[in-house]
Amino acid sequence: MNSFIQSYGYFGLFVLAVLSSACIPIPSEVAFGFAGALCTSAVTGHVQFTLWAVIVVASLGSLVGSIIAYEVGRSAGRTIVDRWGKWILLSHRDLDNTERWFEKYGDLSVLVSRVLPFVRSFISVPAGIAEMKRLRFDVLTLIGSTAWVALNAGLGYAAGSNWKHVSHYFHDAELPIIILVLLLAVAAFWHRWRTVRRHNAS
Repeated sequence: MNSFIQSYGYFGLFVLAVLSSACIPIPSEVAFGFAGALCTSAVTGHVQFTLWAVIVVASLGSLVGSIIAYEVGRSAGRTIVDRWGKWILLSHRDLDNTERWFEKYGDLSVLVSRVLPFVRSFISVPAGIAEMKRLRFDVLTLIGSTAWVALNAGLGYAAGSNWKHVSHYFHDAELPIIILVLLLAVAAFWHRWRTVRRHNAS
C-alpha cells in the first residue's frame, strides 16, 4: 500500500481513499499517515506531497467512495434483500428499522462513523438504504472524512523521520485488529441467526 502511494502519487492516494470508503476495509489510517509523512523529506529524502493537498485529495476520494456505496445501498438494497435476504439473514423488517434509525440519528451516525476505523467503510450503505437526503449525506461525509484525513495525515507529518518506527506499530496491530473484527463478525452472525430463527418460529 505504501509503495502504491509512492509510485502513483496523488492518484494512488485518491484511489486508496475511494476504496477505503466503498466497503473495502483498507487501513486508511496507515495510508493517510504515510501520505502525511511523505510531506516531509524524512522518508524518501525529498518532499513528495504537500499536507494541504493530501487532505484535499484524500477527503475527496473518501467522499467519492462513500457516494458509490450510498448509491448501491439506495438503488439495490431492497432488491438484494428480496433475492438473497434469507441467505444473508436480512428482511424488510430490518430495512424498515434501519430507516427509522436514520430518521432519528442519521446525521450523527454518518458524521461519527466517518472517524471510526472499519465502521467508516460501511456506514454509507445503510444511509443509502434509508434514503438519507443526498446533499445532507454528502456534506456530513465530507466533514467527517476531512477530520479523519487531517488527523491521520497530521500525525504522519508530525512523525516525520520516525514514521518507519511508528508504522511498525501499525503493522503489529493489524493482525490482532483483524482477528478481533472476525470474532465480532462471527458473534454478530451467530446472534443474528438465532434472532431470525426465533422470529421465524413465532
